Amino acid sequence: MKITRTGGIAALALVGALALTSCAANETPSGDDSEAPESTLSGTFNGAGSSAQGAAQEAWIAAFQIANPKVTINYDPTGSGAGRETFIAGGSDWAGSDSALNDDELAGTFAACAADTKAIDLPTYISPIAVVFNVEGVDELNLDPTTLARIFKGEITNWNDPAIAAINEGTTFPDLAITAVHRSDDSGTTKNFSDYLNQVVPEIWDQKPADAFPFQSGEGAAKTSGVIDAVKNGVGTIGYADASAAGDLGTAKLKVGDEFVAFTPEAAAAVVAESPLVEGREGNDLAFKLNRTTTDPSHYPLVLVSYSIVCQEYADPAKGEFVKAYIGYITSEEGQQVAADAAGSAPLSSDLSAKVAAVVATIK
Repeated sequence: MKITRTGGIAALALVGALALTSCAANETPSGDDSEAPESTLSGTFNGAGSSAQGAAQEAWIAAFQIANPKVTINYDPTGSGAGRETFIAGGSDWAGSDSALNDDELAGTFAACAADTKAIDLPTYISPIAVVFNVEGVDELNLDPTTLARIFKGEITNWNDPAIAAINEGTTFPDLAITAVHRSDDSGTTKNFSDYLNQVVPEIWDQKPADAFPFQSGEGAAKTSGVIDAVKNGVGTIGYADASAAGDLGTAKLKVGDEFVAFTPEAAAAVVAESPLVEGREGNDLAFKLNRTTTDPSHYPLVLVSYSIVCQEYADPAKGEFVKAYIGYITSEEGQQVAADAAGSAPLSSDLSAKVAAVVATIK
């Protein structure tokens, strides 16, 4: 999939600002500073990975290419696991991933990076994961973590199960089999979904979170779009996907503390703000260890932090120059607003944005 110059009005509105931003990374303006100097960036650059980032990447790329007309960017939303593999092998210039590099990946080498250097994780996109459903006659659905885990583990198999009825007073559910749709590909969205359930109800969701769905239950579908299509076109279906893709499907409220909470970008961002970074990594690596055990109903713990995985130093300096400018833009205030408008994501906090900007400034 090649995402090129398609995008919305919000992206176009940023052209002037982006021209200044991208050039600032590469040259000092001279002469009449009332006009943006021409961008010096050129070439074709490739990214791959997170399908959750798809809508945001489309908007980011549209705006960046307008400000940098000699640049062509291809982003292939193959899924987080495939994206990391492609980047590690040198097939892309950066990866989008809803899960950070793991210890085994960090112990290896990265083909695009300069010798004896490592890749790092930079938070790029914060978004709720929606539990989407399609059940005729049911417009609202409450789920607590126990019931949600048992549905996707295959222990609750019918919509009229007493456990569902007990937390949805006043709703009549049909005598209808549940089809629980999970990601069939290696997916950071799956890892975040599993991490949430493993943290909150580990006695039920007893498998270590990973990009692969851990149980032999339900129905698999590839990528975010595949899950959404399967839920939309099925009968009695339920699935999980980045909230930007939910569309007109029903979305469940999750029990947090004593209340059932609908997803919002702000409630998702609140969880990230109160979570620590993963320990034992290089100082430039900003991977989060999300704490999903909150009982504060102003928080929505089923959240993902999607990363841009980049080299600290590239073997090809031209690629380093591009990545520095592009990742600098998408994690800037302007870029984060474009993602919020296009995908409903939560902008990085000012504190986190400053930390990311400091790291981006060191990319070579």
